[in-house]
Amino acid sequence: MSSAPSGLVPREGLVTLCYIIYGLHAFSAITGLTTSVLIVTAFLFGWPSIIAVILNYVKRSDVRGTWLDSHFSWQIRTFWFALLWVLIGAILVVTVIGIPFAYGLWWVTGLWVLYRIIRGALALSSQRPMPT
Repeated sequence: MSSAPSGLVPREGLVTLCYIIYGLHAFSAITGLTTSVLIVTAFLFGWPSIIAVILNYVKRSDVRGTWLDSHFSWQIRTFWFALLWVLIGAILVVTVIGIPFAYGLWWVTGLWVLYRIIRGALALSSQRPMPT
């Protein structure tokens, strides 16, 4: 279910900022894809993603009531849910039997992060809101 645009049009600079935020998240995730680091850990702990989440929170009030609000929420939720799954995996690592499950969980979470970045950026390029 998509949230309907409120009729308020976001300033062009905010649309550009949203692209930049997706780009920062993508840069972190791709760093994890091309190095020995997991996608999800590069996404969560890489400086580009941390900067992106800070920008989300700082500029969130500027997009309130526009279709961009859904993108900011999408980006913030992606970050925090990825962190939740990493922490669950860390709990699994405590037990020897849970180690393979933790690595599987982290790998799937990394793919989920990539999916959410790509899906969000594609919707942004079509000026469509994200599902709530």
